[in-house]
Amino acid sequence: MNSRHVIVVGGGAAGFFAAIAAAELGAQVTLLEKTARFLDKVRISGGGRCNVTHACFEPREFATRYPRGERALLAPFQKFSARDTVLWFAARGVTLKTEKDGRMFPTTDSSQTIVDCLMAAAEKVGVKLRQNCGVEKIAKIAAGGFELNLTGGERISCDKVLLATGGCRAAAGGQLAISLGHTLETPVPSLFTFQIEAPWLRSLAGVAVEAEVSVPVAKLRESGPLLLTHWGLSGPAILKMSAWGARALHGLDYKFPLFVNWVPDLSVEKIAAELTSRRHKFPAKYIGNNSFAPLPLRLWEQLVLAAGIPRETRWSVVTRAQIHTLTQQLSRSEFSVSGKSLNKDEFVTCGGVKLGELNFKTMESKICPGLYFAGELLDIDGVTGGFNFQAAWTTGFIAGSAMAA
Repeated sequence: MNSRHVIVVGGGAAGFFAAIAAAELGAQVTLLEKTARFLDKVRISGGGRCNVTHACFEPREFATRYPRGERALLAPFQKFSARDTVLWFAARGVTLKTEKDGRMFPTTDSSQTIVDCLMAAAEKVGVKLRQNCGVEKIAKIAAGGFELNLTGGERISCDKVLLATGGCRAAAGGQLAISLGHTLETPVPSLFTFQIEAPWLRSLAGVAVEAEVSVPVAKLRESGPLLLTHWGLSGPAILKMSAWGARALHGLDYKFPLFVNWVPDLSVEKIAAELTSRRHKFPAKYIGNNSFAPLPLRLWEQLVLAAGIPRETRWSVVTRAQIHTLTQQLSRSEFSVSGKSLNKDEFVTCGGVKLGELNFKTMESKICPGLYFAGELLDIDGVTGGFNFQAAWTTGFIAGSAMAA
């Protein structure tokens, strides 16, 4: 029996996966969580359904979904991929299903299924779970191993330690890593939505369309589903943009002009030609009642008004100038973004422990032997769709396996 004592700091997805992997290989594992509940982020993720991973089973292709960490994750994904995640949960009685966009959820549509599975797996292999147990200090012991000072004054020692404390919303969140010689890429938010003070846009909360969004000042452009909200714009197109542009948008203090092409499948010339033809086809119809496919009528009405065309205007009296303005509104609506909002209750950071300071074959520190890392504490983040959880499962599995050796 392996008597090696491993301590995992952080009771989230990466911490649990690492603890289970190490214990399955015979290590004595203690998992410390500073809050009262384990796996809180797993519990709230995916609207309470838990987007476990993404149905992309080619590791190299999977790695392209990470604005930060693509190259570093190539080898780890060869060791533990999305396919391995599906098999891991299946072996423990949890079946995953794939939705049209590739996201994978438990067939129960409940994140509690994933929480229960991880808790049961940890308990089965003897992981000692301790909550309300924060770590104030970690120090190397001259004779080998580490000593941890816990909140409340308790001290415990171990042979190896894993930091899986999650994304640090501020640099202070990575203080334990810094105290052991590591440096952080400054953390900034990723995966957020845009606040826009446009009453007509907010009046359409709940409307969803396929669109193209761009921020020329930051050289960003994304396509996909766009969701209109009570505070501005959200949906996959915005979330992808916020991930790829995390640092650039932070540098702009989240205040910038955003352009929306509501009909990206049509060129400006085709839009103008279609609008012009309507003057001849529907001369007696009110322009606001004559929707422009595939746009919902409510959105079309507001775009017509935003172009300065009164609701009661008939096609027969629409001028060339008005058609030009409406064409611009359809192909390049401009909005002033005034800030950001979290994506539901989720929070992903761009930034964390510098990747060059780790050996990605084992997730061990190159600076402090015996120290390991997994999950969002690293300067790794993916786009929305299950990619951040997969990075947690993969890095946790590799770290846990290596710590037991």
